[in-house]
Amino acid sequence: MNQPPTSSPEPPHPCRTFLTEHTAHTAHTAHTAHTGHGEGVERAKAVRSREPEPVRLWEDGFAADPHTYYAALRAQGPVGVAELGPGVPAYVVTDRRAALDLLHDDATWSRDPRPWEATVPEDHHLLGMMRWRPNALFADGAVHVRYRRALVDSFGLVEPHDLRERVHRAVDILVSRIGPAGRADLVSEFSRPLMSLIFNNLFGLPDSSSDRLHTSLAKLMEGGERSAEGEAEYGAYVFELIAAKTARRGDDLTSWLLDHPLGLSREEVTWQVFLSLGAGHEPTSNLVSNALSRILGNPDYYTTLTSGSQPVMDAVLEVLRYETPLANYGIYYARESVAFHGVWVRAAVPVVVSYGALGHFAEREHGGTHHPHDASHLSWSAGEHACPVKQHTLLIATEAIERLTQWLPDLDPLLPRSRLTWRPGPFHRSLTALPVRFSPRTPDTEQERTLRIPRTPASADASPRAARTGTPSDGVPHSGAMPSRAARTGTPGPTHTDAPHESGV
Repeated sequence: MNQPPTSSPEPPHPCRTFLTEHTAHTAHTAHTAHTGHGEGVERAKAVRSREPEPVRLWEDGFAADPHTYYAALRAQGPVGVAELGPGVPAYVVTDRRAALDLLHDDATWSRDPRPWEATVPEDHHLLGMMRWRPNALFADGAVHVRYRRALVDSFGLVEPHDLRERVHRAVDILVSRIGPAGRADLVSEFSRPLMSLIFNNLFGLPDSSSDRLHTSLAKLMEGGERSAEGEAEYGAYVFELIAAKTARRGDDLTSWLLDHPLGLSREEVTWQVFLSLGAGHEPTSNLVSNALSRILGNPDYYTTLTSGSQPVMDAVLEVLRYETPLANYGIYYARESVAFHGVWVRAAVPVVVSYGALGHFAEREHGGTHHPHDASHLSWSAGEHACPVKQHTLLIATEAIERLTQWLPDLDPLLPRSRLTWRPGPFHRSLTALPVRFSPRTPDTEQERTLRIPRTPASADASPRAARTGTPSDGVPHSGAMPSRAARTGTPGPTHTDAPHESGV
C-alpha cells in the first residue's frame, strides 16, 4: 500500500508517540494484564520486535480499496493500529470475537469521547462526526437508557403500513422526475433524495427542505475539510425543525419526542433528533444504493428479484453482512488503559469496531455461503448500543428497492460494479454515483392502479392515517408509558404483523 511520508519529527508526531507507548506497554504488560487470552504473551513478543505502521484510513485509497487496508490491520492481530486522520491515532478491531467482547463489556468501554476531544484541536474536522453531544449515541448507563427509551417509544408509533406508504409515495415522486429521461444516477437522483423525503416527512418537515438535509449530511459524513461546514448546516436545519415543532406540534417524530412522558428538555430533544435524523438518512441511503449496485451488477440475481423468485430482502441482508454502510463508526473508549486481545489500549484513544472489516473477512472466509436469513452479522452492532430501529431500516430499504424495480423493471447499469467509485471518509461505505439506463416511463393512472399506488397529497403535513385500520406491529417494544396512537388518535390498533423481520438480531 503506497502511503505518503509521515509528518516531520519536530514536534513529535502524535501517532508516532502513541505507537511508541503502545509497543512498550503491550510488550511489558500483555502477559500479566490480559487474562483469558493465552496468545497475549506471544503476540506481545512479536510486537516488541517491530513497531506497527499505522494504517491510514483517511487516505483516498481507502475508499477505492478498503479490503487492502483491512488486510493490513488484520495482519497486526485482532486489534490493529490506524489513523482516522493525519496524526489522529486509533485502535481498530477486525476480529469478531474481540468485537463481541468489547460490545458486551460496558464496564470497560465507554461511548463518551470527551477525554479524547481534549487531545485534538478544537477545529479538527473529525469532530463533526466524533464530538460529544448529549444524545443516546454518546451516553452510557442510565442516561443512555433514558434517551434510548424515548427514541424507541417514538419510533414505535410509526406503524409499518404507514411507513410503507411513506416510502411508496417518496419513490413515486422520484420516479416521476427521472422516469421520462430513461437514465439516472441512482445515488444523487434516487437513494439520497429518497431518504430526505422519507425522513423529512417522518420528522415533520415539508418536501421542499429535502435538498438541504442530504447536502449537509453528505459533507458531515465524509469527515473531510468540509465537515465543519456540513455540521453547521445540519445543526441549523435541526434547530429550525425544533423551533417549528415547539411552536406547533404535528403527527411526527419530533413532536412525539417533545411530548414524551420522560420529559426530555427541548435541548435534549434537539440532540436526539440531530442523532436519529442523521443516523436514519445517511446509512439507509447507502444501504439502498449499495444493495442496488450488487443487484444490478449480477444480471442473474437481478432477474430472480424482478421475477419475484428471490426477495429483495436477501440482497439487503447481503449488504449488511458483507458491505455495511457504516463501516467504521462503532467508536468506543477505554475507561482506563487496559490490555485487550494482546494489545495495550490507552484511555482517551478511539477504539473502532470495524464492521466493514468484519464483513469483508466473513465474505472471504465463507465465500458468500451464508443462509440468506442468517442474522449473525454485526451491522446493527450489539449490546446496549445496538441499533434500536433496525426493523424500520429494513422496511424502508426493501420497500424502496421493490417499488423502484416495479416502476423500472429493466434497469441497466452503465458501468460494471468494479468501476464504480466511492465517497472518501473513514466512517462509511458509500457510492459516489450509480448510473443506469432504462426504458423511459411516465407514471400514469393505469400504472398507479396496477401498482396500487396511494394517491397521497404532496404536503408532508397531510396525514390520511386517521381513517386507516389493520395497523401491523413493527416489533419495536413500547414502554407502556407513552400513549399508543390508538389512544391518542382513535386509530384502531394492530391486527396482524407483516413487517420484515431478521431473526436472531
